[in-house]
Amino acid sequence: MKNKYMKTASGLYINYFMLGMVNIMLASNMPYLTKQLNTDSAGVSYIISAIGIGKLLSYSISGILSDKFGRKPLILLSALTMGIFLVGIPLAPTYQIAFLFAILAGIANSAMDAGTYPALIEIFPKSTGSASVLVKAFMSAGAALLPIMIAFFADHEMFYGYSFFIPAAIYFINMMFLFMMSFPNHKIEKVHFMKGDSDNSKFRSKPQFLKEGLALIVMGFTSTSLFTVAQIWLPTYGQKVLRMTSTSSIKLLSFYSIGALISVLALSILLKKAIRPINVVVIYPVITFFSVLVLLTMKSTNLAIFASFFLGFSTAGVFQLTIAIMTELFWKKKGTVTGLVATAAGLASVLLPIATGLMSKTGHISNIFIFDAAISLVGITAAAFVNIRYRKIVKKNFNKKLRYSAS
Repeated sequence: MKNKYMKTASGLYINYFMLGMVNIMLASNMPYLTKQLNTDSAGVSYIISAIGIGKLLSYSISGILSDKFGRKPLILLSALTMGIFLVGIPLAPTYQIAFLFAILAGIANSAMDAGTYPALIEIFPKSTGSASVLVKAFMSAGAALLPIMIAFFADHEMFYGYSFFIPAAIYFINMMFLFMMSFPNHKIEKVHFMKGDSDNSKFRSKPQFLKEGLALIVMGFTSTSLFTVAQIWLPTYGQKVLRMTSTSSIKLLSFYSIGALISVLALSILLKKAIRPINVVVIYPVITFFSVLVLLTMKSTNLAIFASFFLGFSTAGVFQLTIAIMTELFWKKKGTVTGLVATAAGLASVLLPIATGLMSKTGHISNIFIFDAAISLVGITAAAFVNIRYRKIVKKNFNKKLRYSAS
């Protein structure tokens, strides 16, 4: 039977297509913003960290509001607020105002996450893994398109702000579209889930928040840290370490995004049939670690493209899978636990731009990626622990039945 919420889901994915652009918008326009705001690359990285501040301030409350009032109000508010951010940044007259707009974007991002992930789980209850990871596919597609847009405007000597205004317009249009769409009743869905999948039918023992819950929160931090570092600093690494031109170095982000897109498209298929998310979240940080090693030790343009592709491939979807595993284990409060994992992600969004911005002032950009490799090792450790705990507490026959219908 056709899913009656397919149009709603399409609007949710469009929001994340635009968010893929937003995530690299400031870093990709760094030369223009440094001039407009009278700052340097570290200053722009601090504005990027302001997005993380907005997330950090609002993720927990967004999750609670999502569980209490439903998904739709938060999603509509997030689209409106994100559009305001995109219009505001190119027109910001001062650094301080741009910083405030960035905080607003973080609040919008948190509302979008807290509303969208639970909504997709409720729209696609039998394939929530694929539904969740497709979010990353749309983000990767948007991120791959943005450098092409920026290059087009630059080649035609057009105002760089058009790369902000076009996504803003789409956000506003999509907000009106979603306003007219219906969403699943989140309270009814919760009752249905409780009747169909009790703790006794699914778990050998009750999941422990202080063990696997905290480890998943750590994974929320590390997974966000890994793609935050890559998205901010790959172009700068290409310019300063590999001596690439500005235009060529930005294209590293395109290869990164292509790798991410291929990864999540493959995951959306494989998670239904061949693999489980609990395995993916262990394997992917390992690939990230070795990709960073290649980037650091084999300093050539071609290998940088290769490493960028696999950085995108291996950081794609890990955050989404972490949320899905968390909501599978602690399903009674999907919005709340989504907010907790996302709060850790928000903390990473704050700390990583600040920390790496300070590192950039030393002139040794390579140190940023050494730091990135260390973070990947922490992520591997946390994921391995969750993997062990998951196998102990989730019944084996349930795993086979639902390879990834995590809710």
